[in-house]
Amino acid sequence: MKIKSSFNIVLVEPEIPQNTGNIVRLCACTNSRLFLVGKLGFSIDSRHLKRAGLDYWDSVEITRVPTLSELQSQYTESNFYYLTTKSKNLYTKRTFKDGDFFVFGPETRGLDENLLHKNADMAITIPMNEGQRSLNLSNSVAIVVYEAIRQNG
Repeated sequence: MKIKSSFNIVLVEPEIPQNTGNIVRLCACTNSRLFLVGKLGFSIDSRHLKRAGLDYWDSVEITRVPTLSELQSQYTESNFYYLTTKSKNLYTKRTFKDGDFFVFGPETRGLDENLLHKNADMAITIPMNEGQRSLNLSNSVAIVVYEAIRQNG
């Protein structure tokens, strides 16, 4: 089955190579593009990164971008959704369209509070039990991307 829609995954300063490798694999399987923003918490040559991504690296368009604002300025007509545990806006209540961007923050701290405040209407969350900090980054990306694919056939 061929996935018709194409979504954009944005990882801001990812820290754990295995998560990024898993996301590379997800991007290959879902026709998604990957943007890596800012300083990475690992080397692109990391064996853990390569191992987690297996042989999917050549199937994914990966773009390095110095800042999120630079990426946003390149895609001014696109929707940027900011994933956070600090929002009440459920991801399932949004209607996603082809080309949307899903922005995820670093594993240990999430997206910057100022960014979330400025974009509160586009900040979305995945529900989870009270008292829990967050889901694994690669799991969160998969949840949101597959909901977007479901919505777009």
